[in-house]
Amino acid sequence: MANRSSGGRVKNKAPAPVQITAEQLLREAWERREPEKSKGPKQRIQDENELLEIRQRRRKEFEDKLRMNRTHIPTWIKYAKWEEAQLEFGRARSIFERALDIDYKNPHLWVSYAEMEMKHKFINHARNIWDRAVALLPRVAQLWFKYAYMEEMLGNIPGTRAIFERWMKWVPDDKAWNSYVRFELRYGQVDRARKIFERFLIAHPIPRTYIRYAKFEERNHERDLARAVFERGVQETDASQPEYLELLLQFAGFEERCGEVERARFIYKFALEKAPEDKKEQVHSLYSSFERQRGGKIAIEESILKRKREEYEKWIQKDPYDYDVWLDYCLLEEEFSSDPETVRNLFKRAVSYQPPPQKRFWKRYIYLWIYYATWEELNMQDLDRAAQVYRDALQSIPNRHKDFTFKKLWILAAKLYVRQKDMTSARKLLGTAIGMVKNNEKIFREYISLEVALGEIERARTLYHKWIEHHPYSSKAWLEYANLEISLNEIERARAVFDLAVEQTELDAPELVWKAYIDLEIEEERLDLARSLYERLLEHSQHVKVWLSYANFERTYNHDKDEVAREIYRRADRALANAIVDLSANSRSQGSSDQVDPQLLTAKEDRATLLREWLAFEQEMSSRETSALKQVQDKQPQKVKRRRPIFDSFGENVGWEEYYDFIFPEEAESGKAPSLKILQIAHQWKKQKTEDS
Repeated sequence: MANRSSGGRVKNKAPAPVQITAEQLLREAWERREPEKSKGPKQRIQDENELLEIRQRRRKEFEDKLRMNRTHIPTWIKYAKWEEAQLEFGRARSIFERALDIDYKNPHLWVSYAEMEMKHKFINHARNIWDRAVALLPRVAQLWFKYAYMEEMLGNIPGTRAIFERWMKWVPDDKAWNSYVRFELRYGQVDRARKIFERFLIAHPIPRTYIRYAKFEERNHERDLARAVFERGVQETDASQPEYLELLLQFAGFEERCGEVERARFIYKFALEKAPEDKKEQVHSLYSSFERQRGGKIAIEESILKRKREEYEKWIQKDPYDYDVWLDYCLLEEEFSSDPETVRNLFKRAVSYQPPPQKRFWKRYIYLWIYYATWEELNMQDLDRAAQVYRDALQSIPNRHKDFTFKKLWILAAKLYVRQKDMTSARKLLGTAIGMVKNNEKIFREYISLEVALGEIERARTLYHKWIEHHPYSSKAWLEYANLEISLNEIERARAVFDLAVEQTELDAPELVWKAYIDLEIEEERLDLARSLYERLLEHSQHVKVWLSYANFERTYNHDKDEVAREIYRRADRALANAIVDLSANSRSQGSSDQVDPQLLTAKEDRATLLREWLAFEQEMSSRETSALKQVQDKQPQKVKRRRPIFDSFGENVGWEEYYDFIFPEEAESGKAPSLKILQIAHQWKKQKTEDS
């Protein structure tokens, strides 16, 4: 509220911060309204004249409403019921008749009219109304039901039957027929009910009608008649009708209840044939449950097998190149089928669908051939057929194995020849594979393992020679050849193999060959030869791992391990430091100052690793040598975090990333690491401030 002074004047004439609208006032008034609690006054009638006056006024109100809207049937019904309440039955009938003249097709109007007569026991009037109603509206089931119910409540059974007969001439739906049947059964008229069902079948020849008729006969313990009804239903109805399957299942259930197991089994199988695809699972479930209760294990397995076959055939029709489905289908037949030709024909069907000539499509397909051959060998004990399957599989690969092949297939076929004791065919097949397969190292390995197992060492050596001729840079070939000679205790031969191997300039994994060669000499306790191998290896590679391995070797096998190992650490440090200097000079001459040479970072990390291992070594020996420990501690680098730009494929700067760099003492003294000087100054300032405080 606005502030007012003592004199009544307004002090603040500015508008309020929140303005109240008329709409808000009306809404608040409506929300805060109190519910109406007032009721109309009770009216007491003193004499007959006053009653007549009130009736006259009330009739006038109803007539006025009807003049405004003559077609509003609820007003007519209210008007008639009011007259009924005044016991003016003649007036009420008149009002109903006037309403029927307007809309005789309204069932609710007829029902209200007849219920008024029934309520006050004017039975003949009610019959007259019902007769008129069903004559005018014979398709309205409610009128027939109400009429028949009234006559049955009055005990007029012949009249009720006559009403149903009049109704049935109009061929109503199945609810009317079922009501007629239940009416006759309530009074024990079974023969009449049976005749009604026969007429019901003529009016509605659908599976649902046959099911109800058969259940009726079964409840009356007439099994033969019920079976006859079911058989008529199966023959007289069309299998395309939606309830035909339900008729078959009900028929099977009936035979099951009667103890006719074979009949029920036959009907279930017939239902499986007639069932649509979306209902087969339901029928299979019911049939399986029936077989578990009434049948044996064989019948259950046949049911399951039949269902699974149908499922697999359906999947194959959708995609005949889904080899996983083919494989599962073949395994199913292998497990349950008693006819080998069935399984063999299914395998032949499966492998007849060849995929496109790309290897990624053949990876699953080739397993079908392998399983086919395995089945012939293990289940049928027919090695000749299995060998023929492998030959067919190898011939099926397109372009004579030039584009792609499968080493597993060659090896399995060769092993089958071995199990047949046909070594000539096995060697011939593996030799052919070596000539046709490009990446044939696995073939060499299997071929050699076969010859070694047979004790044919010279043949194995010949194969190793061929392997090395085909793949002179394969470290696995050299290692396995040397390991063969070691296993035969031919150490000199093994040394010769290793010597030839380390002389190769482009081995794919030279570190494995050098390590195996050094381990051989250590195992043979030829430490001088092992040391010379380390020196030869350092001529080829100055990698930090080589230096650390050399130092650990001296620490382990040298009696004067302190000084010898320390000298190796010194040599390694000098070599790695020189590598860093060379890389730094090369980076400054060729690269930008913003870019970081990854080789330089790797070299620094390698030297930091070496110095860390050297420090651990000196700390282990510090009880006797403290000057050497101090020297190594002074060499330890400073690890700092830095940032470098990130460039995209177009050479544009897209951001920054952090990385760790190592600053060595000689680099800091030469002034090439300004960030390290700033860091040292910051440490000194922090130390000084701590001392002052």
